[in-house]
Amino acid sequence: MKRISLLALVLLPSFPMALIADEPLVHAAPEATFATMLQQRERPTLPEIEVRPPATSDSARPSPTPRSPSSTETTDPSTGQLLTPPIFAGPDALPLDGQPRSANEASAQSAASPLSINTDSGVAGTSSAPSNDGPFSQSFESLSEQIFGGTMSNPTGLNSVVRGETSLFDSPRLGTIIDREDLDRRQASTVFRALQNQVGVMTQQTGNGQVSPFIRGLTGQQILILVDGIRMNTSILRPGPNQYTSTIDPGSLARVEIIRGAESALWGSDAIGGVINFVTRSADPLRGNYASPQFSEFYSTAEASTYTRTGFSGWYGTTGITGGVSYLDSGNLDVGGDLGRQPATDYSQYAGDVKLQRMLTENHLLTVALQHFEQNDLKRSDRFLPFVLGPASDGSVPIQRPTVFDPQQRDLIYGRLEGLLPDDLLLADVYSVTLSGMRTKEASVVDRYASNDADALPTRREIGEFDDLGWGTTMSFVKDMGDVGKLTYGTDFYGESINSERVQIDDPTSAGATPSVTDPQYPDDSAADRVGVFTSWYVPLTERLDATTSVRYENINLSATPDFDTIGPQFFKRTYQDWIASVGLSYKLTEEVRLVGGYYEGFRAPTIDDLTANKTFLQNDQSTPLVGNLDVQPEHSRTYEVGLKFNYDRLRLQVTEFWTDFDSFIDRDIIDGQRFLTNQEAFINGTELTGEYLLQRNVALYGNFFYTYGNNTTRKDPLSRIPPTQGTLGLRIDEPSHGAYIDVFTWLVDRADRYAESNLSDVRFIAGGTPGYGTLNVRTGRFFGQSNQHSLSLSLENITNKYYRVLGSGVDGPGFNAVFGYQYQM
Repeated sequence: MKRISLLALVLLPSFPMALIADEPLVHAAPEATFATMLQQRERPTLPEIEVRPPATSDSARPSPTPRSPSSTETTDPSTGQLLTPPIFAGPDALPLDGQPRSANEASAQSAASPLSINTDSGVAGTSSAPSNDGPFSQSFESLSEQIFGGTMSNPTGLNSVVRGETSLFDSPRLGTIIDREDLDRRQASTVFRALQNQVGVMTQQTGNGQVSPFIRGLTGQQILILVDGIRMNTSILRPGPNQYTSTIDPGSLARVEIIRGAESALWGSDAIGGVINFVTRSADPLRGNYASPQFSEFYSTAEASTYTRTGFSGWYGTTGITGGVSYLDSGNLDVGGDLGRQPATDYSQYAGDVKLQRMLTENHLLTVALQHFEQNDLKRSDRFLPFVLGPASDGSVPIQRPTVFDPQQRDLIYGRLEGLLPDDLLLADVYSVTLSGMRTKEASVVDRYASNDADALPTRREIGEFDDLGWGTTMSFVKDMGDVGKLTYGTDFYGESINSERVQIDDPTSAGATPSVTDPQYPDDSAADRVGVFTSWYVPLTERLDATTSVRYENINLSATPDFDTIGPQFFKRTYQDWIASVGLSYKLTEEVRLVGGYYEGFRAPTIDDLTANKTFLQNDQSTPLVGNLDVQPEHSRTYEVGLKFNYDRLRLQVTEFWTDFDSFIDRDIIDGQRFLTNQEAFINGTELTGEYLLQRNVALYGNFFYTYGNNTTRKDPLSRIPPTQGTLGLRIDEPSHGAYIDVFTWLVDRADRYAESNLSDVRFIAGGTPGYGTLNVRTGRFFGQSNQHSLSLSLENITNKYYRVLGSGVDGPGFNAVFGYQYQM
């Protein structure tokens, strides 16, 4: 009853706002969808589709001057008007009738894309400058204009977070799209800055540079991370917070797509709490033949850090290329409350990426991409003095155990072929086939001490390294079936092998100390593979009710030879398989309001890390391979959602209530003095709200709120790390003609004191409860230069210098922080 009352209170303010929003401000842009394009009598080919760029940060650039028709364009001899548009027509091209567009028509045309929707390529374009004279905000995108997929980075939509092309408004799922403009305004030098303050997402850091996103109270192995639709999760991903999401360069991104809630029916294992898809930049064919340099520089006072990225993008004929290199050097973090800089929070990183795209024929696009990311001297901050002194909630004080990762490395290479299939092919209209190779390399040095004395010497040093090499293939297809809907189906396979080694040195500072081989973190030559087949059927049941139902079969194999604590080295092999299903519903209450809901199953199979890891867990406890852990079964969840989406001219709002039940939650339980993995029962429920209201032209009030509650019902214990209630509230003013903006917002977080039993001995959880806090923040910036090719930005964060700690973090929150940014883009 309490949960229903809370939802009612959340919804109540939206209804009077909705009444105010009834007066239209601008005619809705006609929505071109990939499905309707396929149904056209003469289906357009990829280079013939007339496309217009969306309103992005680049759209603040001045309009190009009128031009004469090129030699490739046909004109009417009597009028001189264009009869056909140029291939990849720029935004200054005239419509088919040759008449100038009205402002609204131009805005509507800007919604089309290479394959139907938009072109969020993440690079500068020669888009026309938005008018500052209209009665609406060019930056105030409606939910129907925010599209999963449909960009030049993902023209078929099959590699989006929902494995299709649909808008936030039409999808039954609750999600978020962070575009390139938003990333620039956030001055996203790290993934932490890119994801911070998103609804339903808590960003935890065990060490500076080690972000672990929580979605609906889950993280690590229970959420799925994708890069361009390719799994980044591996079998060595640790439970709870881990650092691997940080191994993505935000400067390489065009957008970030987030789905909150289970998507295992589409993506398979791990997609229980949600899915995050990091979509990288692509060249922009809308600009015709071009070559564009790019440069970004950000400086943060709190971290004494600099982030530099030099990039390029270009398109010539049928070929495009984009890429760049970046470097970040971070000093120790200046925490709030005038407490000074926290030791062991400094590190460095560098990254490079390149992507080549080529139109093989008029209907087929080939993409080849390579990414490399590496962090050096990356410290696990919570194991260093003085942070480790705590004390913990149970009064204990762990012994220091300095841990340094060098390098922390991720590599990805992939080739992708996608496009349109012949009209007479019965099985599919659109396809995407991807071959990928990936690598996760981690080397670490751990010093063990007997005391926390400042002048103590290490008693043992462990030097380890593992190298996870993986490969994969994904095939996806779409068939439009007219009145009976659209069928998406496909298969994916991922395999990996792990090479691992470790040595230890006793009394490493003494003369003559020599290393000896010891058990590595994972058994050498461990292997894992997974294969899945899926189908998803979208069908309009009535004029108002749409349904999307998905089914997947998943098979996972693990093999390794761990050194068990009781029987020594022993080879084992395990196979896990399951069927997973989901159904999502969207009901049109009015043209502006959708009632959405659904049932979504989650699935996670045990991993190499679960069954074989020889490592520390929690903060300083030691885990060794246990024979009893081999009996643990896959994790299953059932999520129920109900929500509303409002898409008025002045109001965009999403609100949802969710319930997630686990009948086989994987967690540790103490049996005969040892912590075994067992299957337990648990639940999580919560409320999420995010919205934006246009007060007047280019002035918007926005905010988000989420509440999460979780319990382990088997142990009658709170689930670990459930985020505290929190939200943001802000006011944003845009002046589109110069890309100028000012954004003032506050971040409010409630006190968190529902600690799990396992948190009580962990100094990352402040004794007695993690205090609530509020920060005041300002972001501002603008373009300048003859072509608005330069931009300056400034963020003032935590202006009141408040001390705070994100729940369970090994890094305290930064104090007052000024971030200066400069970017150049032609």
